[in-house]
Amino acid sequence: METKSRTLEITVLSAEDLRIDNKPVKKNAYVVVSVDPFNNKATKVDGEGGSYPSWNDKLVVEIPSQTRFVTLLVKCKGSRGEKTVGLARIPVTDFVGGYSPAACLQFLSYRLRDPKGLKNGIINVSLRVKEPLQDCSSQAAGGGGNAAAIGMGIPIDGRRDYGVVTGIPIWTGYPSNSLY
Repeated sequence: METKSRTLEITVLSAEDLRIDNKPVKKNAYVVVSVDPFNNKATKVDGEGGSYPSWNDKLVVEIPSQTRFVTLLVKCKGSRGEKTVGLARIPVTDFVGGYSPAACLQFLSYRLRDPKGLKNGIINVSLRVKEPLQDCSSQAAGGGGNAAAIGMGIPIDGRRDYGVVTGIPIWTGYPSNSLY
């Protein structure tokens, strides 16, 4: 059964080193999260954080199956109107179908680019994809979806919740012949 859309819970946590015209942002920064021109949500305005705002706002958006990117647009409200601080485009492949299951909470950071394309700070988010319910086989249904009941997963710290453990290899620049 093919799904038409997924629900994305994205928590916009904070940003670092935001600037407008090479000057630090003073206040009133916020983020607009969009998956297409008609589907977007905004965080509250941070009136105190300046160049290092903190929102910790959880936004829920529907992601159509054909969506390739989620866009984070950081803006700043000022006396002369709104200005764009920076933009980051998150590939959907960064949180669906990679090293970790889609339903796991993931913490990610992305470089922001200003309207001229220059580096302009970093945005920190956490996200989780809520998969829609689908038909499943009778064997999986018999376990009630509980990983422990069907014998999957790895016990963590002696708990019996059988969570999923993932790891991403990090290479530190060893010469290729020193690995053997």
